[in-house]
Amino acid sequence: MAQRHYEALARGRAAEWKAALWLMAKGYRILARSFRVAGGELDIVALPPFWHPPMVVFVEVRARGSLEAAAESVNAGKRDRVAWAASQFCARRRNLTQLPWRFDLILLAPGHWPHHVANAWSPASR
Repeated sequence: MAQRHYEALARGRAAEWKAALWLMAKGYRILARSFRVAGGELDIVALPPFWHPPMVVFVEVRARGSLEAAAESVNAGKRDRVAWAASQFCARRRNLTQLPWRFDLILLAPGHWPHHVANAWSPASR
């Protein structure tokens, strides 16, 4: 059982690395990866390219057997945990408190390019 856990962690880290490279190729500046707090985790925190309006982009990375399965794996509970972690991240980085937030998804599946869904959801409150 522990072996499967470590394999899943390794797959998740590889997916996050691919997503970060994809974002950097699109001009995003990565601020943090794998930010953890009690009650939530952020896969990637980034700033969009300079030609976009300034904002903080919180990116959830999902890798599954299909893009559809990856998209469906982000439920309301996960969205709430990501929003909570985002609030904690910005509280610790005071220079980001005035910027608007955006929640994106990067979906990964075998045989497909990464699929970036900008503004995938809005938090319940901010």
